[in-house]
Amino acid sequence: MERTIKLISFIVVLTFSVQYGYSQITGKVSTDAGKVKYRANTIIYIEKAVGIFKPPPKNPHMDQKNLTFVPRVLPIVAGTTVDFVNSDDVLHNVFCPDACAKFDLGKYPKGVVKSHKYEKVGCQSVVLCNVHPEMEAYVIVLQNSYYAVTDADGNFKISNVPPGNYVLMVWNEKLQAPNQNISVPASGTLSVNFTLSK
Repeated sequence: MERTIKLISFIVVLTFSVQYGYSQITGKVSTDAGKVKYRANTIIYIEKAVGIFKPPPKNPHMDQKNLTFVPRVLPIVAGTTVDFVNSDDVLHNVFCPDACAKFDLGKYPKGVVKSHKYEKVGCQSVVLCNVHPEMEAYVIVLQNSYYAVTDADGNFKISNVPPGNYVLMVWNEKLQAPNQNISVPASGTLSVNFTLSK
């Protein structure tokens, strides 16, 4: 019975994909020569999309490794619980001072995982460590799962986007870029580029 239900679900998804189509959004984020490092870890995301977007079945995690948060930037869907892993041989104390996601996980040693659930769409949460003030990361809470984080060269790709008109937005810890109104086709690839500045 369970196999039959899974097969039916697969056929429904496949039929929907064939009938309605999905596309991908690709592009590149650029900066001037003096701010090349900010091309990485930029979030490109669709502001709002139709549908119900549930947290992933497995919690995403942010590691603490070599006195650094990994990844530095973590986009998530509202309602997602993030696991904060300590992989260092020292104590860490993960906390967030922002009102939209305020928490303090206390000090904990290597191998221990503590978690926090992010509820509020639009929250741009800085993550810090009381023990090591140089450590810093960000959790960005979004309405939907159509997002990507740029690589070291500023490249990004958002897959499986249904056709429609959207506002494509940018988040960066230091720089900004204007939002872009986009029209995603029923199939294929839409190319969109951004230039970051102050």
